[in-house]
Amino acid sequence: MRSILTAAQIEARLLYRDGLMLVLDKPAGLAVHAGPGGGDNLERYFSFLRFGLPRPPALAHRLDRDTSGCLVLGRHPKALRKLGKLFQEGKVEKVYWAVARGRPQQAEGRVDMPLKKLSTRNGGWHMVVAEDGQHAVTDYRLLGGTEELSWIECRPRTGRTHQIRVHLASLGCPILGDTQYGETPQQPLHLHSRSITLPLYPSRAPVSVTAPPPAHMLAALTACGYSQQQHEQQAQAGGTA
Repeated sequence: MRSILTAAQIEARLLYRDGLMLVLDKPAGLAVHAGPGGGDNLERYFSFLRFGLPRPPALAHRLDRDTSGCLVLGRHPKALRKLGKLFQEGKVEKVYWAVARGRPQQAEGRVDMPLKKLSTRNGGWHMVVAEDGQHAVTDYRLLGGTEELSWIECRPRTGRTHQIRVHLASLGCPILGDTQYGETPQQPLHLHSRSITLPLYPSRAPVSVTAPPPAHMLAALTACGYSQQQHEQQAQAGGTA
């Protein structure tokens, strides 16, 4: 299979590096690992990110194929165990940006709706809100918008599959490009893992990493009030967008 990313290109997407972990700016449209049907995936390029270690890094968590932004990798097994425990115990603060169709009734709030995976007739699957599903909670805040669109910050408190996508759709605000949960197939998914904060070292401040929004989201974000210069300055200063 032909490689799409070169060593220089994958290294250029590195947002953070230390002895335990790497944080990559994952491109939208690329799966993090190989699926049943094969195809290109991000794990194929991890050998370019060893930086002198005997083995490549590995995924500490996952993002959907069409979601961009902060993706954490552990550099060795001990680091992966430590990172896995932080994710499992809910100690990792994750912030996502979405541009959605419509506007939530409240400018901020919490969606507390259990989710369940259902198979479809064509052999696929999707997630639905169901009383017998897994506990799922997302906090959200409206950051800007137009008459038709909303720029929404989401902080998932659980890590269910497609959680933000289903929860926003349940508010009547399907994410742009999300054909699975209410949108028409006109553009890529407008969901971005904006930042991630991990209390990785007990004697230091938590590690906080921010990813710039991808090119395909910039037009919609700008229409909703996003100023790239303003928000990148806030991110560098450790502020919240």
